[in-house]
Amino acid sequence: MAAAWVDGEPPRLEPIVLAAYDPCWPELFDEQADLIRRALGDRALAIEHVGSTAVTGLAAKPIVDIDLIVRDSADEAAYLPGLEKAGFRLVMREPHWHRHRMLTRADPAVNLHVFSPNTSEHIRHLVFRDWLRSHPEDRDLYDNAKREIAARTAGTPVDYNLAKNPVIDEIYRRAFDQAT
Repeated sequence: MAAAWVDGEPPRLEPIVLAAYDPCWPELFDEQADLIRRALGDRALAIEHVGSTAVTGLAAKPIVDIDLIVRDSADEAAYLPGLEKAGFRLVMREPHWHRHRMLTRADPAVNLHVFSPNTSEHIRHLVFRDWLRSHPEDRDLYDNAKREIAARTAGTPVDYNLAKNPVIDEIYRRAFDQAT
């Protein structure tokens, strides 16, 4: 994993702090999506608000997650200069995991995930987001699990992320079982 970080070392991990849902998060996404569209034009095939800040009523780390779909995420020359000019910084390159690239902004706090079209991880992001938006019982299950896990793993973000996997997998099972 260390090889994926652009500067060789992952950034210093901050303790997990969950915030109550903020109705400004969709507006913040819209602003960032407009910025990305202006930077890339038609090279931005899709821009989606994903992650917990995209689900009304769900507690989240106050970082807006965005999936950006470009023709070929491995072709950084096609999109990276425009995004850097717009204030994003490439922090992660994962060529063997869906050709994923991650860029960040500090103010406002944004994680920008870049994928090629029809990447399964992007599709999983949309399925999870849409399921939680339309199934309040699973949104609440996830919210409660995140709060409980954050309370005991706040100082170790890697443990927090790993500890969420069982509930995420449970929700995915229901979402994908209904889809088939």
